[in-house]
Amino acid sequence: MSTGAPVSLVTGANRGIGRETARRLAALGHTVLLCARRPEDAEQAVAGLASGVPGALLPHGLDVADADSVRALAHSVEAEFGRLDVLVNYAAINYDTAQRALFADLDDVRLTLETNLFGAWRTAQEFLPVLRRSAHPRVVNVSSESGSLERMSGGTPAYGVSKAALNALTRKLADELRAERILVNAVCPGWIATDMGGPGGGPVDQGAASVVWAATLPDSGPTGGFFRNGEPLAW
Repeated sequence: MSTGAPVSLVTGANRGIGRETARRLAALGHTVLLCARRPEDAEQAVAGLASGVPGALLPHGLDVADADSVRALAHSVEAEFGRLDVLVNYAAINYDTAQRALFADLDDVRLTLETNLFGAWRTAQEFLPVLRRSAHPRVVNVSSESGSLERMSGGTPAYGVSKAALNALTRKLADELRAERILVNAVCPGWIATDMGGPGGGPVDQGAASVVWAATLPDSGPTGGFFRNGEPLAW
């Protein structure tokens, strides 16, 4: 493992777009911490990925809804690598198609926010010290166009509100970190045929390409934006 290789961390990376994002970053030569809530799921994902990529794929257990879990991994990354170059907040739950805002189970909404919003928020906070030690730090919040206020409609209230809030967090972090050269952007992969997205969507590699684009932006790249396929989306 080269100590000069970029170090990237992808949450919720045991399947779907997160897993493909981890693989693609490793193919670019990154040392990738592939994280999943259950360590065995992370290990299985790494074992199932194609071998031969120039970078390294390292499985880690990480529950973004558990502050102790996030803090422990942040300390481990600091001790082993001394920095983090890319943080991809992909972990998300509950595309609640059966609910409407009028009768939504608010306990269910709270649980969704705990992962989709607060999970990304606490992960960004805990890993900020090691991101600051990177020469080219990047934070990518994997969002959804269902969180776009301009295009929002009824349905999926927990998921849509959580992604709108994640977009707002992206703007806040980007503005506060702009002077430190830490680029923070939100990305919508689009409708992709994953376990959450269901059949009929695009291929997983298409969704991952949008995420990898934001993770590998040049220093002159945008910050505080909302993108799909490298193109701006309406907030």
